[in-house]
Amino acid sequence: MSKTRVLFVDDETEVRRSAAEWLTLSGFSVETAADVAEAKTRLTGGAADIVVTDIRMPGEDGLALLHHVTQSHAGIPVILLTGHGDVSMAVSAMRDGAYDFLEKPYDADHLVAVLRNAGEKSRLSRELARLRAQLAGASGLDRRMVGESAVMQRMKDRLMQLAGLDIDVLIRGETGTGKEIAARLLHDLGPRADKPFVAINCAAIPETIFESELFGHAKGAFTGADSAREGRLVYASGGTVFLDEIESMPLALQTRLLRVIQEREVEVLGRNAPLPLDVRFVAATKSDLKALGEKGEFRSDLYYRLAASEIDLPPLRERGNDVIALFGHFAAEEAARSGLSPRPVPEAVLSALLAHDWPGNVRELKSLAARFALGLTDGVPGRADTREDDAPGLAETMARIESGIIRRALKEAGGNQAEAARRLQIPRRTLGEKIARLGIREDGEG
Repeated sequence: MSKTRVLFVDDETEVRRSAAEWLTLSGFSVETAADVAEAKTRLTGGAADIVVTDIRMPGEDGLALLHHVTQSHAGIPVILLTGHGDVSMAVSAMRDGAYDFLEKPYDADHLVAVLRNAGEKSRLSRELARLRAQLAGASGLDRRMVGESAVMQRMKDRLMQLAGLDIDVLIRGETGTGKEIAARLLHDLGPRADKPFVAINCAAIPETIFESELFGHAKGAFTGADSAREGRLVYASGGTVFLDEIESMPLALQTRLLRVIQEREVEVLGRNAPLPLDVRFVAATKSDLKALGEKGEFRSDLYYRLAASEIDLPPLRERGNDVIALFGHFAAEEAARSGLSPRPVPEAVLSALLAHDWPGNVRELKSLAARFALGLTDGVPGRADTREDDAPGLAETMARIESGIIRRALKEAGGNQAEAARRLQIPRRTLGEKIARLGIREDGEG
């Protein structure tokens, strides 16, 4: 097996020399460069599987080199070496594609461990062309994540970009937007697809057994430990760990998880030596983790590690006509599962679907579509057990649509009618008349 090729970039001669010696002794093939221009020349010649670069150098800096690599040599991991004052800059750089960063003075053994993980990532990334071809077809993404709105296309493009890159990802979205589906797609359409996908709902595991569930323990590690338990992190070896509702993880365990993510090894209770860990972490949250960190309710350093790459899932209310496509898709699925013929969806119902705010997002829509397919509802949000001939007429439907649009504008304007009128492009007096006629409260409720 050929050695992993490392390009080490630093403007200090002695730093380059000592790093080259140590990495060569550790089994890597090493080339060095004194500046970004020399590094670009060596990269053009195909000299590297991994780039290690200092951030601060005369002329073009390490961030400029990172940008060049991500644009012209996609798939080559970039590891940044940073001074203490540049940590926030390095965290931002990870969002722009850096694989990892080490704070100087760095531990040489730790650099070797990071390089070995990055070398495997580089090998996997060479399959990116094949993965993109797979993603581009309807064989996975479009069939499992229905929707053609502009906001969904942007999200799918982001998902496509990240699926073939073996990096940790944070998924953000309201309840019911499909965070686990997105996580599963990142796994199934990525280089770890043939390995385990382990989903852990951090809100559903009692705190008293959380540590044992995640990290496991050896036989005899404590009273009652009659047998060894393999934690879920170790069980997922080679695959993906999905941490749903990560904001619910106890703070003490967040500290342990942070160490696992940084070191890629697990300390198992009752074992003297840690176990190496080769997994991809995908976390999901409905909360603002950064804000929680500022209040001391979530570890900020864990947030920055998890948020190396992020995906934002749009709420259903922002997806336009995707609502109609999704309703038809879910209704047809339920009808087929139950051996029934699909029911036609009346125009009035379609209009009502578009006017609804969908606080429960796709999960709420899927439940309504299933009941509609079984004949248990007319398909109008908020109405159940009604006959189809009781469906609303045109006037009622239009009033519902108009009310929904006005309520949404008022909420977005914080209850300010002048601002809401400006957004709706109607006179304020006209808006006031409509609010009174439709029975809408000034805060947008009702």
